[in-house]
Amino acid sequence: RRVGVPVCLVGDIEKGGVIASLVGTRKVIDKKDAAMIRAFLVNKFRGDLSLFDDGVTEIEARTQWPCLGVIPWLPAASKLPAEDALALDKPPAPAGKTLKIAAPMLSRIANFDDADPLKLEQDVAFSWIPPGQPIPRETDVVILFGTKSTLGDLAFLRAQGWDHDIIAHARAGGRVLGICGGYQMLGRRVSDALGVDGEPGDVPGLGLLDVETVMTRHKDVRPVIGVCAVTGHETSGYVIHAGRTAGPDTDRPFARFQDEADGARSPNGRIAGTYLHGAFSGNAFRAAWLEQAGYEGQSSLDYEGAVDTALDELADGVEQAVDIDALLRLAEAPGWRRKA
Repeated sequence: RRVGVPVCLVGDIEKGGVIASLVGTRKVIDKKDAAMIRAFLVNKFRGDLSLFDDGVTEIEARTQWPCLGVIPWLPAASKLPAEDALALDKPPAPAGKTLKIAAPMLSRIANFDDADPLKLEQDVAFSWIPPGQPIPRETDVVILFGTKSTLGDLAFLRAQGWDHDIIAHARAGGRVLGICGGYQMLGRRVSDALGVDGEPGDVPGLGLLDVETVMTRHKDVRPVIGVCAVTGHETSGYVIHAGRTAGPDTDRPFARFQDEADGARSPNGRIAGTYLHGAFSGNAFRAAWLEQAGYEGQSSLDYEGAVDTALDELADGVEQAVDIDALLRLAEAPGWRRKA
């Protein structure tokens, strides 16, 4: 309202009740806010678009907003990087793949888009394990992703019994990778006397790496480029974490960023932890890591290319469904006001 920016309201039909949602919004929001809304779109429609013609007419009549399009469900969206927890709610990969990777769905999980390149790999079965379900015994690799609260999710992990599953998996010779908060959980202990990422506490970790983490108020946030000590391939990404991790297993780092060592590995190399996010987006690194993890195929995935292709397909789908010219015209007169 302050700068006169026009609004196009988007309703998500997949959730159900999209007519009531759009009409209800018109009825309950402040009249000055409603005056900024000039049109609406309906998103994620499945099936014959003509079946919703009456729905569009009803919304237009009750809101006095024109509809600029009904966007169908576009499969290309599933190939894009995950942005929120809703992306975790997907069916497991089909059976029969050559490498099985399982990742527990922690209650405060963060930066889980690290998994996106792995999910697109052919012959890799990547599965999110929801709360209340055990980690399958036939899993080849368990990955613990980042978390907004290491201590909080350590307690959550134990409440699900996943600690027993992961320790048993490691004792049976399985591989475990911890990223950021997941790396901290793999150590002997996590201490957070200041309550940096939740309630203050000092609790034992899973004990799979001979390291300990002390939480600090300083948060390390930066892009990094280096070499993976496991695969020998150049890797890049970013770090974003609080806390310092030290211990004998850091003498076997996961990666090196210039003169800095990152992460830790167990003596047999099957347990590893790192603060590096985004590494799996690199094709060469990902292929080499999968091979070391027991992948029997040969990775041919160009992840960045796959994302670009998905974006192009998504843009084409939206362009076909939306009156783009009308949408752009909304921005031509930003000071315009519709009567409430």
